[in-house]
Amino acid sequence: MAKQYIILDTETTGTGDNDRVIQLGYIVLGSKDVEVHNEFCSCDVPINFGAMEVHGITPAMIEGKPLCQETKAYKRLLELNTNDNYIIIHNAPFDLGMLEKEGFNTQMKVIDTLRVAKHILPDEEAHRLQYFRYKMDLYKDEQKEADALGIVVKAHDAIGDVLILKLLLSKLKEAVASEFPDANPVEKMVDLTNTPILIKTFRFGKYKGKTLQEVAGSDAGYLRWMLSSMENLDDDMRYSINTAIAG
Repeated sequence: MAKQYIILDTETTGTGDNDRVIQLGYIVLGSKDVEVHNEFCSCDVPINFGAMEVHGITPAMIEGKPLCQETKAYKRLLELNTNDNYIIIHNAPFDLGMLEKEGFNTQMKVIDTLRVAKHILPDEEAHRLQYFRYKMDLYKDEQKEADALGIVVKAHDAIGDVLILKLLLSKLKEAVASEFPDANPVEKMVDLTNTPILIKTFRFGKYKGKTLQEVAGSDAGYLRWMLSSMENLDDDMRYSINTAIAG
């Protein structure tokens, strides 16, 4: 059985613990025929106005739609959920966390293009999908890509982001192959997804623009305070601060 590559995006009612999936979009690559899945779904959680502002999905658009677990897209995703296959998402913990609420726990190898980009392109001012859409001129190729895959891109459609993600994946694969010429680029992207990111420079706070190494030399107490007092410090920053202090 050929390996399948599932490039996926969701739209949701919001970003909180109680929020749910209201659109599931993905394409499946790896066999002769490309599969395209893109469905709206209903849920009993109201759509947050901030989320509506981002994706433009209104209550009327999901009214009468099946629940996420009842969609053809979800059922097909369950069939694809084996450790031979790869699931590719930009900021994977968010979408996978949302899908877990629907009973989906991935067995696939995960490539998080957000984390790969942070490893490979650490000096970019942002790593959001839409930033790369314009920075890398991906938007110039998206219509050609849509035509090749037989996809009609509409406004506020998860599948539109999936197309951009497919184009970004190709760019990242080239960059990974260049930086790690002896590695299989796909497997290396899986590896990078699971590797802590070493943050070199502060992008916030009183030491914005300074390297963590500089601050470790001049004010290590501040770094130790961050570790003990900042509850929302992510794992990558914790790893980077500990590395700077140890160094």
